[in-house]
Amino acid sequence: MEKRNKIIYWIATGLLSALMLMSASMYFMNYEMVSATFNNLGFPTWVIYPLAVAKLLGLVAILSKKSKLLKEWAYAGFFFDFVLAFFAHIVAQDGEFAPALIAIVLLIVSRIYDQKVFN
Repeated sequence: MEKRNKIIYWIATGLLSALMLMSASMYFMNYEMVSATFNNLGFPTWVIYPLAVAKLLGLVAILSKKSKLLKEWAYAGFFFDFVLAFFAHIVAQDGEFAPALIAIVLLIVSRIYDQKVFN
């Protein structure tokens, strides 16, 4: 059972990490496209770089296991980010809500199995 829990945790957390790394790198490397998307969703573009940095720092907090408090804040921050992204895409009716929905599922699975494996 313990081994299965670790496998589930690392698959969910690995996929979540890949998603966050791709997202943050797109924010840095393809600012113009991301800026257009943020404008379409009604978000300010000044938040793009700070959000990219926050995503990277959140991954460090989750993967490092140095501080339970920081890890919990990272999970919470990601949850709010994904839920807001999901509903922004729903309201904009652009059909791009699936990545946010996938991220929510991966985040919840990662968080549940983090508790099972590391506590």
